[in-house]
Amino acid sequence: MRKPIVAGNWKMYKTPQQAADYCEALLAVPDLVQDAAQIDVLICPPAIDLHVLNEHFKGGPIKVGAQNIHDQHEGAYTGQLAFQMIRELVSYVLLGHSEVRKHLGETDAQINAKVKLVLTAGVRPIIAVGESLEQRNAGAAQSIVNGQVAAALEGVMPDSAANLVIAYEPIWSIGTGVPCNPQDANTMIGITRAHIGSLLGEDAAAQVRIQYGGSVKPDNMEAYMSQPEIDGALIGGASLKVDDFVTLIRLAIKAKHPL
Repeated sequence: MRKPIVAGNWKMYKTPQQAADYCEALLAVPDLVQDAAQIDVLICPPAIDLHVLNEHFKGGPIKVGAQNIHDQHEGAYTGQLAFQMIRELVSYVLLGHSEVRKHLGETDAQINAKVKLVLTAGVRPIIAVGESLEQRNAGAAQSIVNGQVAAALEGVMPDSAANLVIAYEPIWSIGTGVPCNPQDANTMIGITRAHIGSLLGEDAAAQVRIQYGGSVKPDNMEAYMSQPEIDGALIGGASLKVDDFVTLIRLAIKAKHPL
């Protein structure tokens, strides 16, 4: 059985002091540390906050992830972040987010290079894929998502499957307040898993965890997590508030580990 995974993506929010306050409040929630051990829980903060989260969560069940890295080990890349600079601070790296693809012009080839770099170091990539509203309305959602998955996994070996996480995030749903229907998300994720099976083999595909992301909130979390193909959630705005994030974690546990 695939272990559920709930990830918070803070995007470009929270100063180091705000991050520290958040961590302290999160760790003070009664029984949360014990509850969080039942699933994989992580937060991807801005790079400036990575040290803060690592100091608070190191050794516990809540893990830390980076929002992105550069595909080169070092060099004259002003403003960029090399993986080796943060390797000791993170357990996951978020790659291929639609905002990075759009605003930074990140290509499939760059994402693929980053995926292989991260896997080689024993860190788990979370590979974000998803279609725009125009692509969806044109009936191209499946081909777009499958193409992004295939490009990201080019050259990846089947024995890496257990360390792979895919985040299906339809672009039209991210930050819009318009969530994808849970059944539709489950269908797309099932299609994605089948496509991974054609690339890496069915046994490998069965090990890959696939999250849903896009306007996930406390009032729809359980509906997503109850779907058989959905292994977790990549959460944006709702992860910025401690109370909401705690609620989302516990709803995920309830859906995947019912009493």
